[in-house]
Amino acid sequence: MPPLIAAMISLGVLGAIDTYITATVFPVPVWVTFIAWASFFACGGGQQGLVKSIVSNWTGIIIASITLLIIQFGPEHPIFAAILVGAGTSAMVLVSAIPILNFPPAIVFGFASLVGTTAATGTTVTTSGLNHPTMVAMAAMLLGGVFGLLSEIGTNLLAGKKPATA
Repeated sequence: MPPLIAAMISLGVLGAIDTYITATVFPVPVWVTFIAWASFFACGGGQQGLVKSIVSNWTGIIIASITLLIIQFGPEHPIFAAILVGAGTSAMVLVSAIPILNFPPAIVFGFASLVGTTAATGTTVTTSGLNHPTMVAMAAMLLGGVFGLLSEIGTNLLAGKKPATA
């Protein structure tokens, strides 16, 4: 089967499954899973891309969580929030010196996904329990990365490609 058709089928079917799962049994923001899915491919795909993507996404989420926590307990002024977001951005660039984190966009995907998750769920980084936005965003990023890997495997199977060996 042509690779484009194989990808269309694999990603289409898994996109529907992802949407159903996040709407029913695993209620995390579906858009975060799709960002993580794209991040998986942007990080090169395969098992290495999965690890790199998840570690990078989670690093961005942690940096965002710290940034939002400081903002929440600091002065309520836009300049304070702006300075802290700037510091968080600088931290994302700095950690990209670590080899597994050397694709800064994947870190930014995590940062933005956490900020969006807090807005979409109406929660803050001081929320307790399983609906803590940091945990929700991390779980969604993990799920999206796994869907990325599954879609790559499905595409290769449908296209008749043999998986690459490590």
